Amino acid sequence: MKRNKLIIIIAIVVAVGLLAYGFVVRHVRLTQLERIARESAVLPVEIISPKAGPATQSLSLPGTLSAWYEAPIFAQVSGYVRNWYEDYGASVKAGQLLATIATPGLDADYAQSKARLRVAQTKYKLAVTTAARWQALAGTPAVSQQEVDVQTAGAAAAKAEVEAAEQEVARYDALESFKRVVAPFDGVVTARLTDVGSYVNAAGGEASAHDKSTELFSVSDVHKLRVFVAVPQDYAGGLGSDPAAIVYLPSQPGKRIPATFLTTARSFNSNTRTAVTELTVENPGRALWPGTFVNVVLQIPSNPSILTMPEQALIFRAAGSQVALVDEQNRIHLRKVTLGNNLGDSVQVIDGLSPGDRLVNNPPAGLLEGQQVRPVEPMAGYASAVPPKEDTTGKDGPAEKP
Repeated sequence: MKRNKLIIIIAIVVAVGLLAYGFVVRHVRLTQLERIARESAVLPVEIISPKAGPATQSLSLPGTLSAWYEAPIFAQVSGYVRNWYEDYGASVKAGQLLATIATPGLDADYAQSKARLRVAQTKYKLAVTTAARWQALAGTPAVSQQEVDVQTAGAAAAKAEVEAAEQEVARYDALESFKRVVAPFDGVVTARLTDVGSYVNAAGGEASAHDKSTELFSVSDVHKLRVFVAVPQDYAGGLGSDPAAIVYLPSQPGKRIPATFLTTARSFNSNTRTAVTELTVENPGRALWPGTFVNVVLQIPSNPSILTMPEQALIFRAAGSQVALVDEQNRIHLRKVTLGNNLGDSVQVIDGLSPGDRLVNNPPAGLLEGQQVRPVEPMAGYASAVPPKEDTTGKDGPAEKP
């Protein structure tokens, strides 16, 4: 009997112990769940700090290659193209014959000018002889001094007519030389816009005449090329220090072509707010062609005293550009900032930040003033607070976009 009571007592004790253990475990788990719930209610945020800016910034811009010299060649005499001798892509030397023009009308005028010169020369000889005879009779009753002066002046006028006729012949002689269309300098024929039998008008020396005439050829000097780039107004201040530049061909992204800064327009286009900037590249093998689109990477000096921050830390609202600061009590304070240049993965902050500020990286859109947050360690990878360093020298192509 006593044994049965002992067994019952032990069973009751075990049951009470199990019940107590269940209550304790349940209480611990409820406490953990409450703690987790409280922590989950507080927004976790990554904390970053602004950094000093780089000494230089890389700027990638589109550019266009142009010939060192490029000359559209117009006809200086009217006529028909008798023959052309050089086609697209031909390498030519200065003075090399490109085409000949048949000018029957000019040839007739040239012959007429020569005949007029002979007539003027004959008249001049007669006038000189006559004037000499009258001068021999001067002072005698046979002639008056007035008649002597008239004959002498007639000889002088005949001489002037000879000179005028000579100048006319020289003018036609010069026009005759334009029947031969020649290259103005060493280069490459980049256009041939005429053919045998085509009628061409004389362009002459008037700019307005080009509207009525068509160029026959275009010759370009490509031993060196010019690179034209439109630099935005915000970056133009660094152009005066001869920035380093690398040119990349879209078809050969890994090929680096060093470029030399030549000049800038020192004036901004009122429509685009950009300044035309000219660079030069060597082209000894003529591998580069005028008119090619290229990417130009400029290393422009920057002010390292200006703080920078990742772009993803910005908040854009009706109040303007803002950042979310975290105070010592881990509460949010929204602050307006003034931005400078975009450096690619970061942006300059001209006003509104201090070096020791704690910023929220990738702040959510609904973040509120005074909201409690929970700082966490930033994760490496996408949108990291400390992005890995990239090669901005362009060993494998442009590293940044404007």
